[in-house]
Amino acid sequence: MAGSRGEFSSRLGFVMAASGSAVGLGNIWGFPTQAASNGGAAFLLVYLLLAFLLAYPALMAELILGRHAHSNAVAALRQVSTHRLARGIGAFTGVAGLTVAALILSFYAIVAGWMIAFCLSAVAALFGLPPVADWLMSFGLPRNILLVTVFMVLTISIVASGVQAGIERWSQRLMPALLLTLFILAVYVLTLDGAMDGLRVYLMPDFSRALSPELILDALGSAFFSLSLGVGTMLIYGSYLSDRENLPLLGGIVTLVDVSIAVLAGFLILPAMYVALHNGVEIFAASGALISEDTLIFTVLPELFATMGLAGTIVSLTFFFLMSIAALTSSISMLEVPVAYVTEQFDRKRRPTAWIAGAVITGISCLILLNFDTLFGLVITVTTRYSQPLLGFMFCVYAGWIWHRNTLLQELKKGYPQAQHSLFWKVWPWYVKFICPLIILAVFAHSF
Repeated sequence: MAGSRGEFSSRLGFVMAASGSAVGLGNIWGFPTQAASNGGAAFLLVYLLLAFLLAYPALMAELILGRHAHSNAVAALRQVSTHRLARGIGAFTGVAGLTVAALILSFYAIVAGWMIAFCLSAVAALFGLPPVADWLMSFGLPRNILLVTVFMVLTISIVASGVQAGIERWSQRLMPALLLTLFILAVYVLTLDGAMDGLRVYLMPDFSRALSPELILDALGSAFFSLSLGVGTMLIYGSYLSDRENLPLLGGIVTLVDVSIAVLAGFLILPAMYVALHNGVEIFAASGALISEDTLIFTVLPELFATMGLAGTIVSLTFFFLMSIAALTSSISMLEVPVAYVTEQFDRKRRPTAWIAGAVITGISCLILLNFDTLFGLVITVTTRYSQPLLGFMFCVYAGWIWHRNTLLQELKKGYPQAQHSLFWKVWPWYVKFICPLIILAVFAHSF
């Protein structure tokens, strides 16, 4: 079945695709601003610890379930269930996951459209087209709908081409471009006045804040969401893996790449914030909190770039090009979840399915734009704050409680014959059974 539905051709292809799915706007935008709001290095240390204590075990649950079934989330959860009720709940969980993935992509495409707009605005400014640049920087409905459509066409085109020719090929192109751009920008920003102040905040921990319950729960949430867990994206990518692959090793590599990029982004965003402060751009309120944590990327950074003249325009173009790539590498995995389900469950061809599913999601994005004040925040809250943790909880329950332990071990041993005697097998089964669900429920409770 795996051969007919596509399979990653290499370990590197999978790592690039899975890391691309995990590395999105949350890593480059969300993690650094969370760090800035929670004591810098104190948050960084807790985040690094929890990424491997929570995110890695939960990631492994999805990868193992996917590789075992070589199918979508609905089929995977049904396969490991031995009772009719568990199969029904598994099918419902899988459908809920693909629905949430589609809804996340619907608002994600809007934000990605803004990234493209800011990038193209810098291009227009370089070519001496201020009216075009101003239109792209506006928040008009025609602009938003146009750029959402452009972004979704890019996403659909990649997914429609298949696993190897689309997802794997483009991930291997986009991820190196993302890493190189991020590195060059971080090095450049660190040469600017004020950057060292941000670097000190990022690297000098206040250990008294590291024990704050609020900080720990925020770091838990960041670690969980940064790996695209809970909606089946990692499960579906795991389903395209060869049985010869060592899953614990691959999961560890993906987690390490994802965390490393989030940490590298901190070397760009926090110093850039303090460069902006040095240039007279206010970033903190009187209370010490960030003035605009959620919209920092669209307010503080453009103001910073505006103070830098021509160099600022070039940096702005490069930065928003980086953000557009990060958005695209994540969006293709989100669209793949409903596309894989429809093609497999209803025996439909991939290309038309991708275009139809993408068109439906684009329509939802347009509906959100038409009712922006009401729907945008609501969709984000319902999907990322409430639905994602609950779905992640269910994946852990199925891997830890429903799936027969011996069958799970045999799946691991396909690509890792020594699995039974490894530290991973001694720790992971009980960890994903007891610890992960409790931690995820703690994050969910904190969201209220």
